[in-house]
This record gives sequence, structure tokens and C-alpha cells, in this order.
Amino acid sequence: MRMTTKRTRKVVEALRDYCAAAAIAPGGQLPPERDLARRLGCSRETLRNALAELELAGDLWRHVGQGTFLGPRPRGHPVRETILVQGASPLQLMQARLTLEPSVAAEAAALATRAEIAYLSDLVNRGRRAATRADCERLDAAFHRGIAEVTGNPILLGLLDYLAGARRHAAWQREWEVTYRKLGVAEFTERHSLQHEEVVACIQRGAADAAADAMRGHLQAIFTAMRESGLPP
Repeated sequence: MRMTTKRTRKVVEALRDYCAAAAIAPGGQLPPERDLARRLGCSRETLRNALAELELAGDLWRHVGQGTFLGPRPRGHPVRETILVQGASPLQLMQARLTLEPSVAAEAAALATRAEIAYLSDLVNRGRRAATRADCERLDAAFHRGIAEVTGNPILLGLLDYLAGARRHAAWQREWEVTYRKLGVAEFTERHSLQHEEVVACIQRGAADAAADAMRGHLQAIFTAMRESGLPP
């Protein structure tokens, strides 16, 4: 389950009280986020977290371009993709990566060209020279995406892009900061670069099983570090 802050819980209750006081009937539309945030005296980020909580509970639903509506989502309306990310913890997202990315690395080992291997190696070297958290994250994301690009499969690439997009969410950034502070830049520029290097070496040899194992070991190391930092499951 995702971590809910005390401030978010207060806004959740304030939203429920507002809907009752405004006599919004099931299916009725709530005011735009800007107006709601002003009425409730909170930031739009906190409001969105509260709205996500209520949507997960089935108390309201949102549709991009149309607004937020009270009550459960009508049948036939698909669940918004962002709710899947907002409702997942960082550890659950890492579990999804552990399920998907080893197979992507194995597929890349069967398909990679010399030029693609050179590109991945260059990303590893640039990652090793990264000096800031932002550079570490950007180059790490580029490396993992680069492996998916080798497969030439737009579905796999889209799935990885979707999971990578979770890094931009405020909740992920806050919780990831705990792990990053514990590990430090050196962990990413040395140990993780060595792990990336091993994945590339396996891909270069065309060793699919070894590439999958190397990727699994790399992601498992991150997963373990995050879990040991005390993040919720």
C-alpha cells in the first residue's frame, strides 16, 4: 500500500466534508483542482494525492479533460493509467521491473548490433562519471530504456517508459530520496555502473540467460536497498 501523509489524510476528510456540504450528488462534478485547492487551503500536489486516495477507494473518479466526479467509476470507463502508479509503492514498482526487465535484457542479447552495444557502453561510462543525483537518474533511465530499444518492440518499450515515468511522481521522489541518501552518489557511479557493465557484456556475448541474470541481480540490489531503507511494501 502507498504511504499516506497526515496532511493528505486531512485533505481527504476535508474533501468528503466539502462534497457533503455542497450537496454534490453521485455522478456530480467537483470544481476544478485550482478552485478546490483554494477552497481547502492546500497545495495542488496535496490535493491530487487526496483525490488519488479517494479514487482508489471508489469514492470518486476522474477523466482527463472532463474533470472529477463523485461516486464510483461508471462501468465501461477504463481505469486511468496514472492511478496504477499513484496507487503503487516504490517497492511494488521495482517488483514490476524485476518481472519485466530481465526478459527484455535476454531479448536484447539475441538482437543487439555492434552500434547498439557501443551506445549502451557509452551510457555506462557516462553514468560512471555522473556527479549529481539528477545525472545519475537520467543516465540510469537512458540505459534501461536503451536496452528496450534494442528489442525493437514498441510494447516492451512502452511498458518500460510507463514504469520509468513513475520516477517523476512526487511520492516516488520523496521515498526514493531516503534510499539515495543512504547509498550516495558513489553507489550509483561505481557499483551500479559495474552491474550495468556486466549486463552489457552479457548482451555483447549474445548470452541471453546470463543477461537476464545480470539484470535481475542489478534490480534486486536496488530493491533490497530500498527495502532496507524502511520503505513500505
